[in-house]
Amino acid sequence: MRRLLPLPTEDLDADGLDTELSWPQDRTADPRHRSWCRGVMVASVDGAARGGDERSGSISTPADRRVFSALRGRADVILVGAGTVRAEGYQAARSQERYAAGRAATGQSPDPVIAVVSGRLDLDLESLLFTRPRQRPIVFVTENAAAQQVAAARAVADVIVCGTEHVDLAVALTDLAGRGLLRVSCEGGPSLLGAVATAGLLDELHLSISPMLIGGDPDLGRILSGPGLPDGPVGLALAGILEEDGTLFVRYTRAQ
Repeated sequence: MRRLLPLPTEDLDADGLDTELSWPQDRTADPRHRSWCRGVMVASVDGAARGGDERSGSISTPADRRVFSALRGRADVILVGAGTVRAEGYQAARSQERYAAGRAATGQSPDPVIAVVSGRLDLDLESLLFTRPRQRPIVFVTENAAAQQVAAARAVADVIVCGTEHVDLAVALTDLAGRGLLRVSCEGGPSLLGAVATAGLLDELHLSISPMLIGGDPDLGRILSGPGLPDGPVGLALAGILEEDGTLFVRYTRAQ
């Protein structure tokens, strides 16, 4: 792994990579008492957010998976949409052993919590995410979710009702912050990331660009989808670029 920007550096080791991917709460002795929402996405060079099998994993690379694991290493919570949970077969998150001491020192749980945004609670409650959790999952739903499904979900997860037609993501992030879950890694999919950006809640974007062309089906999508942003384009500031075996890792923060 090498850094291209801001200052070129060859052969970043694991500790160097962790420094590159650190959170604001890791950079100061006075952590912010609000959530920092980081989008984590992968795309092909021609902009596809998933492969022909409808999964983002098929356009990932070994280098991307290593960075993905490092990004999860110090996250408090992984925020993900119900569609991505179903498509990618989400299970409980498991941090590498090398992060155990750092997580314990800052009062973090051993592994990130999975928080699912599912307006109608269209989830398989018998999947491994709910039957073999390492941390009790959180599910954000709307008032329109069926009462029977909500009752069933509460047996295996913390269910938070926030919003009528759509999950109010500002309320969701406030709830996470109230639990002390300040490092929010939003792994998508595109609809959730679009909603986060539309709500003005995206602080940072980590985009892996896989060295491949997908072509074909235009429905393979982009990393962000949904209605246009109400106030027009959101300006981003380039914070860094890493590279390994042709895979680029581009980090942006929201422009001030």
